[in-house]
Amino acid sequence: MADVAMTATFLAVIGGASLLAVTARRLRPTDRLPSLEGWALADRSLGPVWTWLLLGGTIFTAYTFTAVPGLAYGNGAPAFFAVPYTVIVCPLAFVLLTRLWAVARRHGYVTVGDFVRGRYGSPPLALVVALTGILATMPYLALQLLGIRAVLTAGGVYPRGAAGDLVMVGLFAGLAVATYRHGLRAPAVISALKAVAVFVSLTAVCWLVLDRLGGPGPLFDRAAQRLGGTDTAHSALLLSPEQQPAYATLALGSALALLMYPHVLTAGFAADSPRTLRKVAVALPAWTGLLALFGFLGVAALAAGVQAPEGGAEAAVPMLVDRLMPGPLAGLVFGAIVVGALVPAAVMSIAAATCFVRNVYVEYVQPTATPKRQVRIAKAVSLTAKVGAVAFVFGLRDQDAINLQLLGGVWILQIFPAVAVGLFTGRLHPRALLAGWAVGMTAGTFLVVREGFSSIVAFGSAEQPLEIYAGLAALVLNLSVALVGTAALERLGVPRGADVTDLPSRLTVRRRPETGATNP
Repeated sequence: MADVAMTATFLAVIGGASLLAVTARRLRPTDRLPSLEGWALADRSLGPVWTWLLLGGTIFTAYTFTAVPGLAYGNGAPAFFAVPYTVIVCPLAFVLLTRLWAVARRHGYVTVGDFVRGRYGSPPLALVVALTGILATMPYLALQLLGIRAVLTAGGVYPRGAAGDLVMVGLFAGLAVATYRHGLRAPAVISALKAVAVFVSLTAVCWLVLDRLGGPGPLFDRAAQRLGGTDTAHSALLLSPEQQPAYATLALGSALALLMYPHVLTAGFAADSPRTLRKVAVALPAWTGLLALFGFLGVAALAAGVQAPEGGAEAAVPMLVDRLMPGPLAGLVFGAIVVGALVPAAVMSIAAATCFVRNVYVEYVQPTATPKRQVRIAKAVSLTAKVGAVAFVFGLRDQDAINLQLLGGVWILQIFPAVAVGLFTGRLHPRALLAGWAVGMTAGTFLVVREGFSSIVAFGSAEQPLEIYAGLAALVLNLSVALVGTAALERLGVPRGADVTDLPSRLTVRRRPETGATNP
């Protein structure tokens, strides 16, 4: 009976998401012509509540909600780097997203590649920024499917063989249709269900776990023993001094990288004003608290004696939920995590499609493409991205997608100088930025692959090596090349492209009156 109740609750949550996706058309104004801005950015009309739901639902993915507790289950304290990392994102979003939104709104930019094109007058630099975003986004999109499969398999809801594959295809088919028709409005309305389901179910799960495992004290002591310690103070549940540089650089580098992802910028560009983005940045830590509780559940899985399959630590929390929770609550948790994958997956496919249309198709293939044709091409590319993600998951090992996503985080960080630094100064030469990007991409890839696809790399002596995040090391090299290259090119008198953004050329910030779109 419990399995029937769990399945029924799970299907009710998924059905609710499908019904909400259908209502997305009500958010669409009927008196506007089709445009890429309307399809991909919801006409920049989302207020504070919708933007908070969409941005939080996009940043905090289903795979994050399974990978972080899985890392806590297997490694202890290092997993909690995700908490300070998502806290650091908030002040960065407060400054960077609001400033980037104002420039994008003023000039009609839809992608970050558009901004780079206008800031530096360099189509090649805009192209590599767009392609880097697409390259980093695709494995991230595939990981949403892996998160769904891990959750459903652990809960016994995922059938074996072809039947399970059909379940996966069916879930994504509904998402694909809704996104194709309504664009960003579809994940926006689904994000409301995601927030309610995740917040409610996680609160209930944590309360039950603490009640059944005897409270936080016994829980952490048992988890410490599972990790090989005698008590909490002498176990992997606390960072050692040697782990702290890796922890700190991973948190900082991940925060800088996150705001460069196209799907995060797309969700931010959909806001109706900089004031809305500031409010959302202040309220985003509520989602961070949610992530911390998921990490806590990884520790609880250790304390409960959950035996996750070898190489499948991300299944630890779903197995804990299936073991301890009543059927309806377990179904709610599984449904919430699945819906949690649908929101970012939809935004990722939209963002990748928009980058392709604006910075590849219009720039190099069909410069005279009408807004209607741009929307048509974006819809087709968005659908292709989802199909590609499904094929990727079925055709390759799970570890391949994880490895590529680790590389994606290092890669996307290499556009930080062109985008974030470019918001405050236009002094860096576009050719120097291209050289820095190439060096950063090459060095970051080499470091990660050399370490066996680990994003933490060691420098210094073998006895006391300094372990830091590979992406941050590559970024320092990237910036160094850009600065030295700029100085050399300026001395040689090499001209740069025209800047049409009206931003200051030096590191001075001028206060400007806010401009906002009128809600339809």
